[in-house]
Amino acid sequence: MHRLDAASADVKVSRRDAVVSPADGPKLRVGFVLAKKFTLSAFALFADTLRLAGDEGDRSRRMHCDWDILSNCRNSIRSSCGIQVVPTALFTDPTKYDYIAVVGGLLDVEQPLAPEALVYLHKASRAGVGLIGLCTGSFILADEGHLKGHLACVSWLHHREFRDRFPRQTVALNQIFRLDRKRATCAGGSAVADLAAAIVHRHIGEAAERNALEILQINARRNAEAAQARIPLTFETKERRVRNALLLMEQHIEDWLPITAIASLIGVSRRQLERLFHAEVDMSPNVAYVKIRMDAAMKMIVNTSSPIIQVALACGFESDSHFTRRFRCHFGKTPSAIRQGIGR
Repeated sequence: MHRLDAASADVKVSRRDAVVSPADGPKLRVGFVLAKKFTLSAFALFADTLRLAGDEGDRSRRMHCDWDILSNCRNSIRSSCGIQVVPTALFTDPTKYDYIAVVGGLLDVEQPLAPEALVYLHKASRAGVGLIGLCTGSFILADEGHLKGHLACVSWLHHREFRDRFPRQTVALNQIFRLDRKRATCAGGSAVADLAAAIVHRHIGEAAERNALEILQINARRNAEAAQARIPLTFETKERRVRNALLLMEQHIEDWLPITAIASLIGVSRRQLERLFHAEVDMSPNVAYVKIRMDAAMKMIVNTSSPIIQVALACGFESDSHFTRRFRCHFGKTPSAIRQGIGR
């Protein structure tokens, strides 16, 4: 296990040496709250974007940006990869910051944040401080009710679990990040840099954003509406509306969405959607939806020991007999025959 302490990794830098502020001080201040087993890349990308936007070139002076790693104690916080980060400040007046960024991580961790941290988030929210959910930090914010009335951005990888846990929470369709008034959420990965750059642009300006992105070797910031880097199952298309429709189908395998509803959600008519599908994937939306359900069923038949009826229900069929007929029509064999062939 590695340990990233304050001295060796520039995580903790004294104010006297690091803060070289203009007369009016930094224009953007962020407090980080790290969950147990947080995603290191999400924290590092956001923090480094701030570092590079805070000065000219790569000198790391905190002229335009300032930040802290906040906690209720000085104990190090372990990331999902084992590297540990030491807090730089105890919980203080949240109005010192423009945003409090919650960096999530592994979803199977019980109580990812200490009770003191949850209290602090509510205090920040009541004071009008912006809250950011990075990676699975959106789960923590939603769990505490901080995303009510806001659209949430969630990675395709965790979309189904998020929807199951927070069925009343509205989710932005396949976006890489979402800036919604005093709330920001992000799908994670490289999209963290896009969100950080958008916030830098909002508070500091284009020059600071450009300085950060160029040093990070990022040609340009992607817009929030950019599609997540996920091609549903076996389909190949770069057409944004078709990708969004396919992702909706993939996210709603169990609860079948009418094609008209899918078209409405992505902002086109059903006829337009059908034309787009025929042009991009050479089939109708309905046929594509059936293929997605059947491919998901095949994966469950091959990779799990779930009873046939459970597979049928998970893929949106009301009975195992109906499912078996459709499965055999699609693949030429019944689910049981597939499993028997694997067992030989």
